[in-house]
Amino acid sequence: MAERQGSAWAAGWISFAGFMMILLGSFHAVSGLVGIFNDTFFVKGSKYLFQFDRSTWGWINLIIGIVVVLAGFGVFSGAIWARTVGVIMAIVSGVAAFAWLPWYPVWAIAIIVCAIAVIWALTAHGREVEKLQE
Repeated sequence: MAERQGSAWAAGWISFAGFMMILLGSFHAVSGLVGIFNDTFFVKGSKYLFQFDRSTWGWINLIIGIVVVLAGFGVFSGAIWARTVGVIMAIVSGVAAFAWLPWYPVWAIAIIVCAIAVIWALTAHGREVEKLQE
């Protein structure tokens, strides 16, 4: 009984990770579309290592967002490859948010925290979800 409760708890975290990936990807995609269609919307900050044109940031965020959303849906399949892609895309999402940090620090920190939670959920509880599917 305790193992079943632990597995259900793990499945809950995996579901959380999948939903958060869909949400994070949507956030990236929306901010990307804003950067593409209205490149004067985002504040142009000071000199920074990852300084790109605002339209370029828009394309980067849009592409990352689409891939993160697709990986989020893939996590619900329970496949190892989906969790692996999920972890990789959460890392990419966190790095992209870190690069965005000087311009929108609160937004970037929120995305980084969510990416860390997704990485933890997918890596710490993946095996337990596999047991539930057997």
